[in-house]
Amino acid sequence: MLIDSEQLESGEALDDNFRGMAADEIERFRREIFERGGKLADQLQKGKELDDVTLLREVMNTVGKHGQLGGSIRCVVSVSMLTEGWDARTVTHVLGIRAFGTQLLCEQVIGRALRRQSYDLNEGGLFNVEYADVLGIPFDFTAKPVVAPPQPPRETIHVKAVRPERDALEIRFPRVVGYRVELPEERLTAEFNEDSVLELTPDLVGATETQNSGIIGERVDLNLVHTGDVRPSQVLYELVSHLVLTKWRDPGEDPKLHLFGQLKRIARQWLEGYLVCKGGTYPAQLKYKMLADMACERITAGITRKFVGQRPIMAVLDPYNPAGSTVHVSFNTSKTDRWETDARRCHINWVILDSDWEAEFCRVAESHPRVRAYVKNHNLGLEVPYRYGSEMRKYLPDFIVLVDDGHGDDDLLHLIIEIKGYRREDAKEKKSTMETYWVPGVNHTAQYGRWAFAEFTEVYQIEADFKAKVESEFSKMIEGIVKGAA
Repeated sequence: MLIDSEQLESGEALDDNFRGMAADEIERFRREIFERGGKLADQLQKGKELDDVTLLREVMNTVGKHGQLGGSIRCVVSVSMLTEGWDARTVTHVLGIRAFGTQLLCEQVIGRALRRQSYDLNEGGLFNVEYADVLGIPFDFTAKPVVAPPQPPRETIHVKAVRPERDALEIRFPRVVGYRVELPEERLTAEFNEDSVLELTPDLVGATETQNSGIIGERVDLNLVHTGDVRPSQVLYELVSHLVLTKWRDPGEDPKLHLFGQLKRIARQWLEGYLVCKGGTYPAQLKYKMLADMACERITAGITRKFVGQRPIMAVLDPYNPAGSTVHVSFNTSKTDRWETDARRCHINWVILDSDWEAEFCRVAESHPRVRAYVKNHNLGLEVPYRYGSEMRKYLPDFIVLVDDGHGDDDLLHLIIEIKGYRREDAKEKKSTMETYWVPGVNHTAQYGRWAFAEFTEVYQIEADFKAKVESEFSKMIEGIVKGAA
């Protein structure tokens, strides 16, 4: 394909025979535009034809992709300056055909070939070495050329919603950006559970013992033993002060000092029963802001959990895009770890896997009698905001499963499932946020059906007869949720 930018701007970009030869591809491209929607789709509905500039841009974006406009293109030659912004992602050969006056110019030219073709990790967890042939560009260093054997092109698949054949399996979900909780002030109590436990370990707080030694002089061992002398009452006072001044203070308002006594009682309950210090750590390290924020989040979540059924929790939705759907899933990938879905269970044609456990989960979900539909949260857009220490993060759950829990096919339960092995402190925050804020807040809106959350962890502990264990645990989890709803 020969591209001349000046000819393109003049409106004479495509040969007259092109539209006839690529009629099928053009019609397929037209249907994709209608599916995506937008300004161009509106113009086509009003009778506007696809112009040469739009077609050429699509040709350049789909070079080498079978069944699309650029599927038959194997070589692109740019004449004059390329103003259309076409960008080659995979450069294997660089040929200099003009004089290079400086070494910097040579480096800028070959910079095009420094982009990786594949970001998939090998068996060792590293990127494979990639090479590019550079011809006609002089360099001042003596590097030996490396003959790289040609690599076969990676298979690329289009992951998308199968429409309209599987539209009955569509799953919609809310896009939550925050939460609003109104708790009583007259009498505060808390309900703590296993996720309320905060373990202070060297992995979380850093090294608890170090050795300092200079070039000369005596070696000195530093540790945190002295922090053990801090009185528990001082730790409690500073923790409650941080709680009142940060977590229980509305923007622009004065701190609610009248709650200090009640929060002190609850904080003491948490410190005595749910703070665990391991590996040379001490409670006095809660003086650090990040750890104090984590402790305050655990305490506040415990108070919120106590009033879940009494005081409503509001889920704040994205004002510009409040709802997401499996309808909008459409992306290309070359990952080989994937699962071809059952046309009776999933709106999406492929599930891109992050582990073998997820593949087994797909098998069980498709064969379970209570499951009506499921989807992997990959490029789906389901994000759960949560706080970890002093920073806000976004949590991406693994799956959404529609379950028949006895209310009929018109009122299915939306079950969010997380497949988790080793649980760090952030995993506790994710689960606590889902159970205490996200699920009650979404259910309170009454716009997106009924929702629940479950973690799938036990299967990681047993390797023998894994398939049977997965199916057993999944059935147990479903039945537990059904009984709880009843």
